[in-house]
Amino acid sequence: MHRRTSMGDRVFEAGNVFALALISLVSLFPIYYTFILSFTDPTEYYQKPLILFPEKWTLDAYRYLLSTDTFMTAFGNSAFLATVGTAFSLVVTSGLAYAVSRKRLRFRRVILFAVLFTMLFQPGLIPSYLVVRQLGLIDSIWSLIVPALTGGWYVLLMKGFFDSIPDSLEEAARIDGANEIGIWFRIILPLSLPALVAFGLFFAVGYWNTFFNAIMFINDQHKWPLQVILQNMLVDPSTSNANVADFRANRKLPSETLKMAAVVIATVPIMLVYPFLQKHFAKGAMVGSVKE
Repeated sequence: MHRRTSMGDRVFEAGNVFALALISLVSLFPIYYTFILSFTDPTEYYQKPLILFPEKWTLDAYRYLLSTDTFMTAFGNSAFLATVGTAFSLVVTSGLAYAVSRKRLRFRRVILFAVLFTMLFQPGLIPSYLVVRQLGLIDSIWSLIVPALTGGWYVLLMKGFFDSIPDSLEEAARIDGANEIGIWFRIILPLSLPALVAFGLFFAVGYWNTFFNAIMFINDQHKWPLQVILQNMLVDPSTSNANVADFRANRKLPSETLKMAAVVIATVPIMLVYPFLQKHFAKGAMVGSVKE
């Protein structure tokens, strides 16, 4: 039985659709404009105050950025952080979460309290810097990985996922002669693939967007990640207006075009990863739920 809608209801729904469409347009326009401007020809950029669709497309800004040692070194540093850092974070987080999820672990409550304590009370900038300096990691790329290996929130969420795995699987593996490492690596981790993918994406995005720790722990510009270089380009005009190779007629590329191209290059890698992980990520979003 269909309920008849009144004129007021139809007007209200139409207003909602219009408002949501307007909000979506306003939200997506900066992304669209950034993408379009990065491909705009310099001549057209200088002639038009606003470009919604360029008449002539060019890859000059991308060619220049991908040919500079500074930009490509920073890109490599960010790629290293996103891959190696994510791998180490998953190992540490899953290992700690599995350990505290086993009720037979000695001092389990003490360890859980310590994990929870780190969520409630943060050490602050100065203690963090002192710890990194005492470890000898200042000016090392590992200073951006070791302090961010895991977090209390991630450990507790993954622990909830491990708690939902039946104990009978672990007992059967132990009867077959498997030790704790074997159970964790051969039984627990394969069953936790959706959770690992979800947390892996979180870690990868965090490492790829590393900025504050980089400017605090890294003094060598050759070890800066991409986000620091991007910030310098967007904020410091002297960086983005540096003398660049002229591709035609001895003209410099517009600084805004270079900035937008840098933003696109810094954004695309993570956007390309998500579609391949979407299937597992959707399942991992229900971390801690009861498994059948």
